[in-house]
Amino acid sequence: MVNSAEELVRAVRAQYDEGRAAKAALGLFETVKQNENFFIGRQWEGVQSGGLPTPVFNFLKRVILFMVASITTENIKMQASPLGFSAAGDPSAERAARVVSSAFESIFERGAVANLVRELLRNAAVDGDGCLYAYFDPEIETGEAEKGAVCTELVDNTRVFFADTAERAVQKQKHIIIASRRDAKELSELAGEEIKPDGEAEDGKTELLLRFRREKGKIMACETTREKLVRPEWDTGLTLYPLSWMSWDAVPGCCHGQAAVTGLIPNQIFVNKLFAMSMISLMSNAYPKIVFDRTKIARWDNRVGAAIGVTGDTSGVATAVGAQSMSPQISQFIALAVDYTQNFMGATDTALGNVDPRNTSAIIAVQKASNIPLEMVKQNLYQCLEEMGRVYIDIMRAYYGERLCPDGRGGAELFDFSSLSEAPMKLRLDVGSCSYWSEVASVQTLDNLLKAGHITLSEYLERLPDGFVTGREELIAARRAAEAQAQGGVSNE
Repeated sequence: MVNSAEELVRAVRAQYDEGRAAKAALGLFETVKQNENFFIGRQWEGVQSGGLPTPVFNFLKRVILFMVASITTENIKMQASPLGFSAAGDPSAERAARVVSSAFESIFERGAVANLVRELLRNAAVDGDGCLYAYFDPEIETGEAEKGAVCTELVDNTRVFFADTAERAVQKQKHIIIASRRDAKELSELAGEEIKPDGEAEDGKTELLLRFRREKGKIMACETTREKLVRPEWDTGLTLYPLSWMSWDAVPGCCHGQAAVTGLIPNQIFVNKLFAMSMISLMSNAYPKIVFDRTKIARWDNRVGAAIGVTGDTSGVATAVGAQSMSPQISQFIALAVDYTQNFMGATDTALGNVDPRNTSAIIAVQKASNIPLEMVKQNLYQCLEEMGRVYIDIMRAYYGERLCPDGRGGAELFDFSSLSEAPMKLRLDVGSCSYWSEVASVQTLDNLLKAGHITLSEYLERLPDGFVTGREELIAARRAAEAQAQGGVSNE
């Protein structure tokens, strides 16, 4: 038991240093830095080229973005329902589930959770892990009489420190520390005493450590720097740690996963080096060189059509040394390296859209088959979001109090969110498809219905996805008028 502020600061600092040492032993900081550099195209970082070419053909980024886009979608919706057969017909349990589902929709819309999910997957693919952190902000305007709402933000895996680095389950940890950089003056006001910036910091900031720990089923929290206590430990009112965690590829016995980028870096280096050496070869040998006799020509003139003065006989004055051709196997190996890498990661030409979209049925089948290797990652994402949904319920129970909520009939009703502790629920994540090929398939079906005469042109235009036809509303109006006039002419006859 910590008895003083100094002891609390020392305990948090020791846990933080232990966590940093564990990450350093895994090589996490260096791996994340290298992966981020390669992803954004800074792929010759630290290499002394000596003025030689340093080309970057970043196919790695395209593969990663394709995989992320294949998993994510805008159509994400979380639904709550009563847990258990007895609760299924209970009006109060059904009412609580309806209110929670409505609150989920508000959180997802206000917090742009769909965008956060894309960034979460991007972080997992590049860094190895993605982390979502939720908290209650009492200052957010909700448009109702009550203020405050649940907020969600991303946290880098290099800033989250688990007590047990061999355990991936967040709720099984004894404590969790989140590190962030905050302005020293701001922290001084919160702490009520001077807090100086870090010794090496030139931005006026210092490191803030937010530690969560579990005590008798309650989540306790405190905020410290490495030297000062910013906020003494308090009861958050939560029963769950307000984080959810996902890894791209799980590593047995480790809380950190393997990033998709890590395994692709050697291929990217190989391609870049081959291109660099090919450029050097072309620059050195692609053009013929002139060898001339200095006893007959004082200086060679490369100007077009220039006359060159020769002393003595003109025979044997100069010779052109032919250019050396480069082996075609180099370009073949470059193409093979890129193609194999993309194909093994599921980013085939068909999946990437490098095909003529005529046979949409075959395209959809190939696209679905290419996404099969990502199914495990997709399930990890869904589990991460469902865990975050339970965190949302826990925060709403602790902080929302009594609020007006939709009653499902177009009106509003008062609901006490603290009653959620007595209403266990199960969550379901509904994920819809928004891929390009689903739109192409819809258009192809509409084309066939129109050709067979089963629908009219106006019905066809009404059902076209947005963006396929310019001025669609005007065309529909004109077509309806023409159809109405045609029907009127037929009836008059």
